[in-house]
Amino acid sequence: MESAILALEDGTVFEGRSYGAPAERSGEVVFNTALTGYQEVFTDPSYSGQIVILTNPQIGNYGTSVEDNESAKPYIEGLVVREFSDRSSNWRSDQEADTFLSRSGIPIVSDIDTRALVRHLRTRGVMRGVLSGIERDSAKLVEKARNIPSMAGLDLASAVSTPHSYEWSKGVDPCSPSDLTPRPEPARYHVVAYDFGIKLNILRRLAQVGCRVTVVPALTSAEDVLSLKPDGVFLSNGPGDPEPLRTQVSNVQRLIGRVPIFGICLGNQILGLAMGGKTYKMKFGHRGANHPVINKLTNRVEITSHNHGFAVDPDSLNLNDVEITHVNLNDQTLEGFRLRNHPVFAVQYHPEAAPGPHDSRYLFDEFVKLMTHA
Repeated sequence: MESAILALEDGTVFEGRSYGAPAERSGEVVFNTALTGYQEVFTDPSYSGQIVILTNPQIGNYGTSVEDNESAKPYIEGLVVREFSDRSSNWRSDQEADTFLSRSGIPIVSDIDTRALVRHLRTRGVMRGVLSGIERDSAKLVEKARNIPSMAGLDLASAVSTPHSYEWSKGVDPCSPSDLTPRPEPARYHVVAYDFGIKLNILRRLAQVGCRVTVVPALTSAEDVLSLKPDGVFLSNGPGDPEPLRTQVSNVQRLIGRVPIFGICLGNQILGLAMGGKTYKMKFGHRGANHPVINKLTNRVEITSHNHGFAVDPDSLNLNDVEITHVNLNDQTLEGFRLRNHPVFAVQYHPEAAPGPHDSRYLFDEFVKLMTHA
């Protein structure tokens, strides 16, 4: 087997077996603790610019299925795993994970101590890195890692956004004959969704609760959105630092009070900035499918799916205008808020989780209630 090297900016180097494309890619090195859903991670645009470590020890064993994509292609820069399976055993699989990533030019390094690597990042914080299946000089790779741009200050959302508007009305399909997923509700509401890196399952969940969705590019003006006469506006997830997104923040400011708004992940951060708040870069972020979040309105704990490296500073929000609704029980990170005087709310985590816990799907119903009473 050929070898591959992961080199971090602090000089730490890991060497293992090479899978995927014989290529060299760079980015911020992050980790995800979910036990399943690696294909959804590969194709989530929020991972643009990132090399992803998966802590579940075996990856690739159930292959990939086109039905499980969260976008049209993989967005990760590289994959780091303990053990990679280039063979799959799954009746739904239509392609091996190795082939799936290789065709998109994405390198994989396997057979490394991912526990040691993750502990290193938890202690030191996420950092820049280079994953190479072609370069054998680790010192050169470390130097390259030190020269790539930091994630802080990067506008990646505009780059991954759709170039043209499009319509979406397809709900959630059952994944097996035994899946009792109900039929979608009739389309009663028109939602305009800003694409900052939107996941397909968000669109499916909106359609499932009775929404006809018009997806628009990230820089679409508030006036153009209102001209579509939406019943509600959705602010999507996406990659990169929210602070450079001044145009997007300005558009949201002009929409508040005009139409109900629901935001997820980056959408939550953009809404926080629109309310005069501040965001900050987390030490190693939240990426996984089992984060406990308390809903302060109901006092119930929800197990939730996460993928974010930035968060809204709760102390920067004016609590006369904003009510904090959700808090992470692991580290007290702000996970959701709503406006006191307008039908607007957002959460930092992913209620559409696929796969993942279903505890928070009620938020899509809450959005529908806001549009019903607007």
